[in-house]
Amino acid sequence: MLRQAVPANPVRAYAAVTAAYWAFMLSDGALRMLVLLHFNALGFTPVQLAWLFLLYELAGIATNLAAGWLAARFGLAATLYGGLVLQIAALVALTRLDPGWSLAASVGFVMAVQGVSGVAKDLAKMSSKSAVKLLAPATGGGLFRWVALLTGSKNAVKGLGFFLGAALLALAGFQAALWGMAVVLALILAAVLLFLPAGLPGRIKAAESWSGWRSKDARVNRLSLARMFLFGARDVWFVVGIPVYFQAVLSDGTAEGRRAAFFIVGGFMALWIIAYGLVQALAPRILKARGEAEAATVRKAILWAAALVPIPFALAAAVWLAGAPALWLTVLLVAGLLLFGFVFAINSSVHSYLILAFGDARRITRDVGFYYMANAAGRLIGTLLSGVSYQLGGLGLCLATAGLMALFSWLAARRL
Repeated sequence: MLRQAVPANPVRAYAAVTAAYWAFMLSDGALRMLVLLHFNALGFTPVQLAWLFLLYELAGIATNLAAGWLAARFGLAATLYGGLVLQIAALVALTRLDPGWSLAASVGFVMAVQGVSGVAKDLAKMSSKSAVKLLAPATGGGLFRWVALLTGSKNAVKGLGFFLGAALLALAGFQAALWGMAVVLALILAAVLLFLPAGLPGRIKAAESWSGWRSKDARVNRLSLARMFLFGARDVWFVVGIPVYFQAVLSDGTAEGRRAAFFIVGGFMALWIIAYGLVQALAPRILKARGEAEAATVRKAILWAAALVPIPFALAAAVWLAGAPALWLTVLLVAGLLLFGFVFAINSSVHSYLILAFGDARRITRDVGFYYMANAAGRLIGTLLSGVSYQLGGLGLCLATAGLMALFSWLAARRL
């Protein structure tokens, strides 16, 4: 039986898993902003910046497939610890970056380290999300509430990480920030090892072979396709386009100007992620979902997917009409992207519930791993298109491409 190792106090186990996930995502958000802003300040082009994150996303595709199998063999606690250890290793490795290296060597090294961080993130994510399926109450809409709280709070913490990374870069510098985060994450790992209650869902005795990586449930596969395009629609403007555009608009080129721009860009990115996380956590209340049938939630998923499509197209049109940066355009972009975040968060939260509702408890780590593999594929596509579209057509092309990805997500959701 899969539930035989569930702790006697599932709420305490859920709290411990959530705390470990929070710590990881704080460092993950901070590391992303550190790398993005540091190398943008060094003069990297949008495409070069996108390359820095490609292996991070590519590693997620392979990791999510392997993580489900590893968790089935060795237990969710083992994969959660493994994610934390790898993130510490990535932070320490990045401190060895030498400013005297060639551009190709620097890009290659940072890509490799980011790849390790990508493996770490998806080990931690798959472990935490799968644990919720096994720990949440089976009735009364408990699964939707618990997964919404975990996902929403995680993203709020990651948003704080974005601001933390920008602030550390401005105040302490690149290497000092990396060492500080590595030490703090090591202390948190030690605390989790000491206080995580015994009995976190562990090895599944009847785990399937590696060949069973793809779900046998067509709903899981279709939801995964919708998820891929959904996150592509977000990352195509989020990864490179908006940070580079805002930094170009806000910085006057001086050291003080760049430092001020770091804080403002980091603050906006943090605000967006925090607001996104709060909406995710409140999604069951917003949707008035209290133990309703899966079919009703699927209908809501289709409606909210359709609501996302016009937003990036409208923003792209505004950028092209403006022709050049302007105060009214900046205000409109901030407001429009916050609206995008609200609708995106509802979509994401519904998806996170549906994958656990659709997933077979006997192979939940495999279904969740496949689903987050699609998530990582969407982020990979979005990351690549973010750099390419910004370099070819600026922010307007980034946003128009996001609209196309949102449209494809809606078309995939309709098949649910």
